[in-house]
Amino acid sequence: MGTAPEEMETKGRQSDRVLLVSVIILMMFGAMAVYSSIAYFAQSHNTTAGSLVTGHIIKLGIAFFVILVVSKIEYSTLAKFSKFGLIISCILLVAVMVMGDMVFGARRSLSVAGFSFQPSSLAAVTLIVHLAVLICRKQDYIKDFKTSFLPIMFWVLTTCFLIALEDFSTAALLMGICLCMMFVGRMSMVQLSAFVLIGLISGSALIMTSPERQSRVEQYVEQITDIKNESFESSAGYQAQQAHIAIAQGEIFGVGVGKSTQRDFLPAPYNDFIFAIIAEEYGMAGSFAIILVFCVILIRGIAKVARNARDLLGTLIALGATLMITLYGFVNAAVATGLFPVTGLPMPFVSYGGSSMLFTGVMVGLLLNISKHNLDNEKRFYVG
Repeated sequence: MGTAPEEMETKGRQSDRVLLVSVIILMMFGAMAVYSSIAYFAQSHNTTAGSLVTGHIIKLGIAFFVILVVSKIEYSTLAKFSKFGLIISCILLVAVMVMGDMVFGARRSLSVAGFSFQPSSLAAVTLIVHLAVLICRKQDYIKDFKTSFLPIMFWVLTTCFLIALEDFSTAALLMGICLCMMFVGRMSMVQLSAFVLIGLISGSALIMTSPERQSRVEQYVEQITDIKNESFESSAGYQAQQAHIAIAQGEIFGVGVGKSTQRDFLPAPYNDFIFAIIAEEYGMAGSFAIILVFCVILIRGIAKVARNARDLLGTLIALGATLMITLYGFVNAAVATGLFPVTGLPMPFVSYGGSSMLFTGVMVGLLLNISKHNLDNEKRFYVG
């Protein structure tokens, strides 16, 4: 019929359905969890839980639309604008320190036409994509200190430093992801060791210069080494204590949907501590189901999409995007269970909607787009 064989082969052009279904499951679970956890917040703000959940579902719809749009655009085309996007992100990060909205003692968002916007979310996406572009361009001399290491470090350290001034946890997570990408990109181990050392020194300095960060670390250490009730009852340990109570009440199968009591005591139960509400209402079974979905995304994103990408650019972007999505979820759960200090990172597609959900949608769209062009869409997680 005049059609080339490769044009007839449509199987290899399909996006990864397992990834897409996993994201949809998170969205559905998140909508129910937000509805359960936001009642007290709605009452204190003279509104209804229904109206807030409706707004959340609308944001989920926008995020899903973004996923579909980005999945249709060639990822190499989007990568061409990464430097411009990163420059805009850095300008916005400076702006948020000057005129940002003060929330819980930190300036993390800008109000634009009545909408709240977090520049750190945009910066994370653009840095991951631009880092992938830089590593690919410099492959012929990737181990050279002057022409490779220094230019890459300029963008990574500048962006992470600007984020860390107001959002240390996001910056630390982003630096770890950049380290993984640079390792896969064959950068020198000596240079990567220097990068780790710089990160540790900078992170320690930022913690020591912030009484709030010091308090969170001290409270985290204290809850492991010497539990003191008077400390937990104060503001320093209150969040962790209430989250632990919620998780303990959930037991195996939970207290039931919409029957959480700790939502009235937990600060931001619809966002930072939504995993604790899930554990209370759905029990260990529901908590494990959420973690399992993130594990599926992690395995699928790295073992299927990144590993089988048609080029190094696709591999690096897929690696960075997968780690960003899943590590956010794992850290949110770790904070609620007391494994990590309180950080304030949302659980992707589960926590109450915001700009972070929009840019997480961009990363999912990139993953789906890269999966379309896999060299071998039939290959499984491993080669036996």
